Amino acid sequence: MALTQNYKLNVIQWYPGHIAKAEKNLKEQLKRVDVVLEVRDARIPLATHHPQIGEWVGNKTRLLVLNRVDMISPQVRSLWGDYFKRQGEVAYFTNAQHGQGVAAVLKAAQAAGVELNQRRRDRGMLPRPVRAVVIGFPNVGKSALINRLLGKRVVESAARPGVTRQLRWVRISDQLELLDAPGVIPLKLEDQEAALKLAICDDIGEASYDNQLVASELVNILNYLHDVATNLLPQKPLEARYELDSSPHTGEAYLQALAEHRYTGDVERAARHLLTDYRKGLLGEIPLEVPPN
Repeated sequence: MALTQNYKLNVIQWYPGHIAKAEKNLKEQLKRVDVVLEVRDARIPLATHHPQIGEWVGNKTRLLVLNRVDMISPQVRSLWGDYFKRQGEVAYFTNAQHGQGVAAVLKAAQAAGVELNQRRRDRGMLPRPVRAVVIGFPNVGKSALINRLLGKRVVESAARPGVTRQLRWVRISDQLELLDAPGVIPLKLEDQEAALKLAICDDIGEASYDNQLVASELVNILNYLHDVATNLLPQKPLEARYELDSSPHTGEAYLQALAEHRYTGDVERAARHLLTDYRKGLLGEIPLEVPPN
């Protein structure tokens, strides 16, 4: 899907100081970790994959958690489940906000601990709690997942990127200790289509992008998905919400038309409303990525 030409002049880059510091600390702590829970956004499982995760994890156990499963349809969930199975991975789908799917993640993390302690016993060492770390982009739901695993709110979580600033260990049970790490993001966002999707889903700092460009691109992506995967989306979600069909328009033209139609010509307000409605799920269950064929 080609990006609009003017978009290329507005490259999305975001790498705040606290993330650089957190990444350095994280690499040091990873030596002590047995299991890595990699949390991604179920609407954009490919765009929220950190390119360095393989190198960080090495030969440790990695559990792939796709959070915000409530924002995609059961059909899309099943397609992603099959896709990752073909890659030799089990995807755990969660809605950490409401606790859905979290018990299965806990069970899998504890199962890794059983193996670890069996190896320790074989070497004549005493068992110890398994140490797990939760890694992922900002705002994908890591803190909410930790609070659910604990069964109580110990980690501040908010619907904006960059709330967790410190690394800290949290004891889940006698069998499991968890490291809550701030969101990590690549130093350079090489893939600008992925960066756009991070911006649309609010998984990157707001200061890094222009709302109007990002909202226009959301419309372009919806039009594109409507053409290639009609059966996976709600029927004409923008028309249903705003009584204005997007199919004859480019994203930019639609945003202008929407501003005239609903917001007295205020394009910035139209862009903000459109992004907020998408992020709150008010346009329906809409993925921004479907598995590659």
